[in-house]
Amino acid sequence: MSDADDVIETTDAGASSTIPCEAGQIKKGGYIMIKGKPCKVLSISVSKTGKHGHAKCNFLAVDIFTGKKLEDMVPSTHGTTVPVVNKSDWEIIDIGEDDELTLMDEGGNQKVDVNLPTVPEGMGEKIREAWNGGENSVMVTVQ
Repeated sequence: MSDADDVIETTDAGASSTIPCEAGQIKKGGYIMIKGKPCKVLSISVSKTGKHGHAKCNFLAVDIFTGKKLEDMVPSTHGTTVPVVNKSDWEIIDIGEDDELTLMDEGGNQKVDVNLPTVPEGMGEKIREAWNGGENSVMVTVQ
């Protein structure tokens, strides 16, 4: 076997897309995994300790991709998972006929694998109207 046979295209450290966190440490505006979906926390209510000795955190959150509201209750001292969220701003360069977006970031890198959003209802149409109206600095946030 020669070195030409062993071609490695990309590598990573095997990093997870979630990290463990104690439920009592999660704050409003933070992120939490609920039912396997990454969510942004809208509100937290903490109940008093009961006869079993654990205060419970009741999380109301919204799925960051679908906008759907989800709820979860976890004892405050127990562990839960938090998604690793990377947020970046992109400028729309072009909108194709099939609702495909061409985006560019501050570094000049282009992204062409994104379509106009379908959630929330009507958001894609508002972006297209702003673009057709001459607005050339419509900012898109990709998470």
